[in-house]
Amino acid sequence: MKKVTGIGGVFFKCKDPKTTTEWYQKHLGFTTNPYGASFDWFEDSDGIKKAQTQWTPFKETSNYFEPSKKDFMMNYRVENLESLLVELKKEGVTILDNLEIYDYGKFVHILDNEGNKIELWEPID
Repeated sequence: MKKVTGIGGVFFKCKDPKTTTEWYQKHLGFTTNPYGASFDWFEDSDGIKKAQTQWTPFKETSNYFEPSKKDFMMNYRVENLESLLVELKKEGVTILDNLEIYDYGKFVHILDNEGNKIELWEPID
């Protein structure tokens, strides 16, 4: 079973997300949106199945990354999140919340071996 298919997002804390987003737009050419920036790429070498990686600055006071004490959180794209959750539970991985389903995908949060919060995302493509 393939577990992770790619990086779904890079999230980090900063003092002023709006100013940080504008800096990246101006100096590095990011095409921004209300959530930061999205980078399109192709999942397979055939160039057919399009995918995205999200880049998002969060306010430094955000508690979204808790219980991790880090100022960043990775989001990994996965296939078949429900089956993966069954495996992760069997393997003793800490699952932080229940599976949530939105019109753009399924999500759940886990902790790695050092207590870093990780977001798993099964996109609806």
